[in-house]
Amino acid sequence: MTKQIIGDPLVINGRRLSLSRAVRAGDFVFLTGQVPMQNGAVMTHGSIEDQTCAVLDDITATLAMAGCDRNDVVKSMVWLTSREDFPGFNAVYAEYFPEQPPARSAIVNDLLVDVKVEIEVIAYKPQV
Repeated sequence: MTKQIIGDPLVINGRRLSLSRAVRAGDFVFLTGQVPMQNGAVMTHGSIEDQTCAVLDDITATLAMAGCDRNDVVKSMVWLTSREDFPGFNAVYAEYFPEQPPARSAIVNDLLVDVKVEIEVIAYKPQV
């Protein structure tokens, strides 16, 4: 099995991060945890709904780079900074995964950057 790096290196606030946007390993694609971004900067403003849309839009774009779409996502891990944000997050998440949603875990915890949400996904897409 070979490992393939997907996408350009991640840059936040002008600084290149020492991680890959996504990695394909066989039939699985592992995306790095995504935080809400806007114009190359961390999105520290906006509602949980705004931030969740930004993250899921970036995840959708990264999946496309790997030849996948949201229907290929089999597992997601979610970090929220506030338990009170869960209903708003969940409403948006349900719009992006309306049928046969992936398995999901969610925790409430501080994040390394000042945002409300971070999402990581794993997709399964057999290589041709």
